[in-house]
Amino acid sequence: MTTLRAWQEDCAYLALNQYLDGEKHFLCLATPGAGKSIMAAEVASRLLDENLIDFVLCFSPSREVASGLKKTFQFSLKNRFDGYFGSLGDSLTYQAMINLDENFWLLLKHSRVLVVFDEIHHCAGMALSDANRWGEAILENIQAQATYTLALTGTPWRTDSLPISLGHYLDADNGIICDYSYGLRQAITDRVCRFPKVVLIDNDKIELTSESQTETFNSLESYLSKGKGTYLSFIHDENCICYLLKLAMAKLEELRKSKPNAGGLIVASSVSHALNIQRLLKEKFKKDARLVTYRHDNSSEIIDSFRRSSDEWIISIGMISEGTDIPRLQVCCHLSSVKTEMYFRQVLGRIMRIENSNTEEAWMYTFAEPNLSMFAHRMDIEVPDYKITMTHTVDITVSNTPSIRTSRDADELGYVHVEWPDSSNREPSTNDSRNISSNTTLESSYFDVVGQFREKIITTFS
Repeated sequence: MTTLRAWQEDCAYLALNQYLDGEKHFLCLATPGAGKSIMAAEVASRLLDENLIDFVLCFSPSREVASGLKKTFQFSLKNRFDGYFGSLGDSLTYQAMINLDENFWLLLKHSRVLVVFDEIHHCAGMALSDANRWGEAILENIQAQATYTLALTGTPWRTDSLPISLGHYLDADNGIICDYSYGLRQAITDRVCRFPKVVLIDNDKIELTSESQTETFNSLESYLSKGKGTYLSFIHDENCICYLLKLAMAKLEELRKSKPNAGGLIVASSVSHALNIQRLLKEKFKKDARLVTYRHDNSSEIIDSFRRSSDEWIISIGMISEGTDIPRLQVCCHLSSVKTEMYFRQVLGRIMRIENSNTEEAWMYTFAEPNLSMFAHRMDIEVPDYKITMTHTVDITVSNTPSIRTSRDADELGYVHVEWPDSSNREPSTNDSRNISSNTTLESSYFDVVGQFREKIITTFS
């Protein structure tokens, strides 16, 4: 029997009571790493035990997450969860959902079905007029037919400002109503999530040279603010990459002294970028690293093998961003070109899952790009820049806290599930010896980092 955390018991109890009161939908907001899928499986288990439903369907944004949900529900329900005769449910991707035919959807009309949506913010639309393909499938086949729907998210907003499918809103300004909320501050206090620290790396002399002149900047922010430089050139510079990797490797080695299987995640911007990072780790630091990208047919096997091993590093392109559970990950290098707050928080969530060891800290290393710096400084704000109303929320009493676009759907394999315009799978423009600026007015310009690196550690919840 699974021992639930206090928030999971609270939320499951509330979700069941709202179902008994005649509600059709429940939205749970819980910080990444808190254990939303275990809570959802408990709700399903209790509904089945009370003979209130016949079947459970889970939908999620990627095959890796769908596989994790299948294992969680199978364990909790003590029964097969593969969709075949005799099983109690199935776990599918959102991409698979839009390819299901009418015969499948008859299941919801003729049976009592609980439908669970993981990372529901990937599904947009309150009506067909503003829906993406995944939201459209929900509106047409699930909203009215499902016996009960349970939606899970750690980031209940969309960067394109479209409403989240099945969400209830107070007004037109993103006033979403959550039925239950469990934030990062409370999760850290309860020792459900690790204490996060973000290391922002900068340089005091960055040069941009053209045929006629050389301009010098004293920070990454000043370099980017002039509109001549690009962040992409910075994250592809070998000096910058090596400095960041050196700091991250030192921290991981420190953590592994007391926790030998602690691991590190490097989130790259493209396949070529990932391969270059893998080469640098091997040539400069004599370190091997697993590599998993959307081009790997066996990505789930690679991730699962790394999860069970004690290997130090894994490099990912959009494969370990949200919902992927590898609790031994404690250090992350954010080298993606995606610079949205949603993605920042989802990547940070990959190193937040606690394992009850003596070294429960999460360390993210990235560069002091203005947006990333802002996101780091406001980690303690649960839903930044968005209105939110809670019908139920956990009382937060902090004690002894450590100080310190239009939307697009994923590809058919469910690999690429980041919904922001600057896709993490885009191939950058690089040069073998120097990183060329992508600004078309500076075709003959190149950038170089020649000054002293410096870093700032951001801690919150103190």
